Amino acid sequence: MKIAIIGTGNVGGSLTKGWAKAGHEILLGVRDLEDDKVKELADFHENISIHSVREASQKAEVILLAAIPQATKEIADSIGDVSEKILIDAMNSIGKKPEPYAHTFDALKAWTNAKAIVKCFNSTGFENMLKPVYDGTGIDMFMAGNSEKGKKIAKQLALDLGFSDCYDFGGDDKVQLLEQFALAWINLAIMQGQGRGIAFKVLKR
Repeated sequence: MKIAIIGTGNVGGSLTKGWAKAGHEILLGVRDLEDDKVKELADFHENISIHSVREASQKAEVILLAAIPQATKEIADSIGDVSEKILIDAMNSIGKKPEPYAHTFDALKAWTNAKAIVKCFNSTGFENMLKPVYDGTGIDMFMAGNSEKGKKIAKQLALDLGFSDCYDFGGDDKVQLLEQFALAWINLAIMQGQGRGIAFKVLKR
Protein backbone atom coordinates (compact mmCIF):
# COMPACT_ATOMS: atom_id res chain seq x y z
CA MET A 1 0.00 0.00 0.00
CA LYS A 2 1.21 3.54 -0.73
CA ILE A 3 1.00 5.68 2.40
CA ALA A 4 1.77 9.40 2.57
CA ILE A 5 3.02 10.59 5.96
CA ILE A 6 2.49 14.28 6.65
CA GLY A 7 4.38 15.15 9.81
CA THR A 8 7.69 13.39 10.43
CA GLY A 9 8.08 13.92 14.18
CA ASN A 10 7.91 11.18 16.80
CA VAL A 11 4.54 9.73 15.77
CA GLY A 12 4.95 10.13 12.02
CA GLY A 13 8.49 8.82 12.17
CA SER A 14 7.53 5.77 14.22
CA LEU A 15 4.67 4.87 11.89
CA THR A 16 6.94 5.41 8.90
CA LYS A 17 9.47 2.90 10.21
CA GLY A 18 6.88 0.32 11.22
CA TRP A 19 4.95 0.39 7.96
CA ALA A 20 8.10 0.43 5.84
CA LYS A 21 9.33 -2.71 7.61
CA ALA A 22 5.87 -4.26 7.08
CA GLY A 23 6.29 -3.83 3.32
CA HIS A 24 4.30 -0.66 2.63
CA GLU A 25 5.60 2.10 0.38
CA ILE A 26 6.00 5.27 2.45
CA LEU A 27 5.99 8.71 0.85
CA LEU A 28 7.12 11.42 3.25
CA GLY A 29 5.29 14.65 2.43
CA VAL A 30 7.43 17.55 3.62
CA ARG A 31 7.98 21.26 3.05
CA ASP A 32 11.79 21.04 3.02
CA LEU A 33 13.08 18.22 0.81
CA GLU A 34 16.63 18.83 2.05
CA ASP A 35 15.89 18.59 5.78
CA ASP A 36 18.57 16.43 7.43
CA LYS A 37 16.15 14.71 9.83
CA VAL A 38 13.83 13.82 6.96
CA LYS A 39 16.76 12.41 4.96
CA GLU A 40 17.83 10.37 7.98
CA LEU A 41 14.32 8.94 8.28
CA ALA A 42 14.24 8.11 4.57
CA ASP A 43 17.57 6.29 4.91
CA PHE A 44 16.01 3.94 7.46
CA HIS A 45 14.46 1.70 4.79
CA GLU A 46 14.38 1.33 1.03
CA ASN A 47 10.56 1.62 1.07
CA ILE A 48 10.73 5.27 2.20
CA SER A 49 11.01 8.24 -0.18
CA ILE A 50 10.81 12.05 0.15
CA HIS A 51 8.31 14.24 -1.72
CA SER A 52 6.49 17.52 -1.49
CA VAL A 53 3.27 17.41 0.51
CA ARG A 54 1.18 17.65 -2.67
CA GLU A 55 3.12 14.98 -4.56
CA ALA A 56 3.10 12.49 -1.69
CA SER A 57 -0.62 12.99 -1.12
CA GLN A 58 -1.55 12.58 -4.75
CA LYS A 59 0.55 9.44 -5.26
CA ALA A 60 -0.64 7.71 -2.08
CA GLU A 61 -3.78 5.70 -1.37
CA VAL A 62 -3.73 6.60 2.32
CA ILE A 63 -2.64 9.88 3.93
CA LEU A 64 -1.60 9.85 7.59
CA LEU A 65 -1.55 13.27 9.25
CA ALA A 66 0.65 13.60 12.31
CA ALA A 67 1.50 17.30 12.32
CA ILE A 68 0.70 19.98 14.89
CA PRO A 69 -3.00 20.95 14.92
CA GLN A 70 -2.22 24.56 13.95
CA ALA A 71 -0.81 23.31 10.62
CA THR A 72 -4.06 21.60 9.59
CA LYS A 73 -5.24 24.43 7.31
CA GLU A 74 -1.90 24.66 5.54
CA ILE A 75 -1.86 20.90 5.04
CA ALA A 76 -5.44 20.84 3.79
CA ASP A 77 -4.57 23.52 1.24
CA SER A 78 -1.46 21.62 0.15
CA ILE A 79 -2.70 18.07 -0.34
CA GLY A 80 -5.09 18.87 -3.21
CA ASP A 81 -7.96 16.66 -4.32
CA VAL A 82 -8.29 13.84 -1.80
CA SER A 83 -11.86 12.81 -2.57
CA GLU A 84 -10.75 9.26 -3.33
CA LYS A 85 -8.10 9.03 -0.60
CA ILE A 86 -8.30 7.72 2.95
CA LEU A 87 -7.21 10.31 5.52
CA ILE A 88 -6.06 9.06 8.91
CA ASP A 89 -5.99 11.79 11.55
CA ALA A 90 -3.38 10.93 14.17
CA MET A 91 -3.35 14.41 15.71
CA ASN A 92 -4.70 15.50 19.08
CA SER A 93 -6.04 19.00 19.75
CA ILE A 94 -4.89 19.11 23.34
CA GLY A 95 -3.81 22.65 24.14
CA LYS A 96 -3.47 23.84 20.53
CA LYS A 97 -6.44 23.76 18.14
CA PRO A 98 -6.99 24.30 14.40
CA GLU A 99 -8.98 27.49 14.87
CA PRO A 100 -11.89 28.02 14.50
CA TYR A 101 -12.44 24.27 14.95
CA ALA A 102 -12.06 22.44 18.24
CA HIS A 103 -10.54 19.33 16.65
CA THR A 104 -8.39 18.47 13.65
CA PHE A 105 -10.94 15.89 12.53
CA ASP A 106 -13.65 18.54 12.18
CA ALA A 107 -11.20 20.85 10.44
CA LEU A 108 -10.24 18.18 7.91
CA LYS A 109 -13.92 17.53 7.21
CA ALA A 110 -14.43 21.23 6.54
CA TRP A 111 -11.21 22.03 4.68
CA THR A 112 -10.81 18.96 2.44
CA ASN A 113 -13.08 17.04 0.09
CA ALA A 114 -12.12 13.70 1.63
CA LYS A 115 -14.98 11.23 1.91
CA ALA A 116 -13.10 8.84 4.20
CA ILE A 117 -11.53 10.33 7.33
CA VAL A 118 -10.59 8.18 10.33
CA LYS A 119 -9.21 9.15 13.74
CA CYS A 120 -6.56 6.58 14.67
CA PHE A 121 -2.97 6.25 15.96
CA ASN A 122 -3.54 9.13 18.39
CA SER A 123 -4.24 7.31 21.64
CA THR A 124 -0.81 6.15 22.79
CA GLY A 125 2.83 7.22 22.83
CA PHE A 126 5.09 6.89 19.82
CA GLU A 127 7.18 4.33 21.71
CA ASN A 128 4.19 1.98 21.64
CA MET A 129 3.87 2.47 17.90
CA LEU A 130 7.49 1.44 17.48
CA LYS A 131 7.11 -1.54 19.80
CA PRO A 132 3.43 -2.49 20.30
CA VAL A 133 4.22 -5.87 21.85
CA TYR A 134 4.62 -6.30 25.63
CA ASP A 135 6.14 -9.62 26.73
CA GLY A 136 4.76 -11.38 23.68
CA THR A 137 1.32 -9.75 23.82
CA GLY A 138 0.23 -7.08 21.35
CA ILE A 139 -1.39 -3.99 22.83
CA ASP A 140 -4.55 -2.46 21.34
CA MET A 141 -5.22 0.51 19.06
CA PHE A 142 -8.49 2.43 18.74
CA MET A 143 -10.27 4.33 15.95
CA ALA A 144 -13.37 6.40 15.21
CA GLY A 145 -15.17 7.82 12.20
CA ASN A 146 -18.11 7.29 9.87
CA SER A 147 -16.11 5.71 7.04
CA GLU A 148 -16.24 1.92 7.23
CA LYS A 149 -13.78 1.69 4.34
CA GLY A 150 -11.38 3.97 6.16
CA LYS A 151 -11.67 2.07 9.42
CA LYS A 152 -11.05 -1.24 7.67
CA ILE A 153 -7.79 0.12 6.30
CA ALA A 154 -6.80 1.72 9.61
CA LYS A 155 -7.36 -1.55 11.44
CA GLN A 156 -5.25 -3.49 8.95
CA LEU A 157 -2.46 -0.94 9.27
CA ALA A 158 -2.58 -1.27 13.06
CA LEU A 159 -2.31 -5.04 12.78
CA ASP A 160 0.58 -4.64 10.35
CA LEU A 161 2.47 -2.73 13.04
CA GLY A 162 1.96 -5.52 15.56
CA PHE A 163 -1.04 -4.26 17.51
CA SER A 164 -3.27 -7.09 18.72
CA ASP A 165 -6.51 -5.39 17.64
CA CYS A 166 -7.94 -2.02 16.69
CA TYR A 167 -11.24 -1.34 18.42
CA ASP A 168 -13.94 0.81 16.87
CA PHE A 169 -15.12 3.63 19.13
CA GLY A 170 -17.94 4.48 16.71
CA GLY A 171 -18.67 7.22 14.18
CA ASP A 172 -17.62 10.84 13.81
CA ASP A 173 -19.49 11.65 17.03
CA LYS A 174 -16.98 9.52 18.99
CA VAL A 175 -13.86 11.29 17.73
CA GLN A 176 -13.84 13.69 20.68
CA LEU A 177 -14.14 10.74 23.05
CA LEU A 178 -11.12 9.12 21.40
CA GLU A 179 -9.13 12.31 21.92
CA GLN A 180 -10.12 12.27 25.58
CA PHE A 181 -8.95 8.66 25.69
CA ALA A 182 -5.58 9.87 24.41
CA LEU A 183 -5.53 12.39 27.23
CA ALA A 184 -6.14 9.54 29.69
CA TRP A 185 -2.93 7.87 28.45
CA ILE A 186 -1.03 11.16 28.67
CA ASN A 187 -2.36 11.70 32.20
CA LEU A 188 -1.25 8.28 33.42
CA ALA A 189 2.06 8.17 31.57
CA ILE A 190 3.27 11.71 32.14
CA MET A 191 1.18 13.67 34.64
CA GLN A 192 0.84 10.77 37.09
CA GLY A 193 4.39 9.58 36.49
CA GLN A 194 3.67 6.02 35.37
CA GLY A 195 6.14 6.42 32.51
CA ARG A 196 5.70 6.15 28.75
CA GLY A 197 6.12 2.37 28.77
CA ILE A 198 2.45 1.73 29.50
CA ALA A 199 -0.40 0.80 27.17
CA PHE A 200 -4.09 -0.07 27.03
CA LYS A 201 -5.35 -3.59 26.43
CA VAL A 202 -8.98 -4.72 26.21
CA LEU A 203 -9.54 -7.96 28.13
CA LYS A 204 -12.59 -10.18 27.75
CA ARG A 205 -13.94 -13.03 29.87
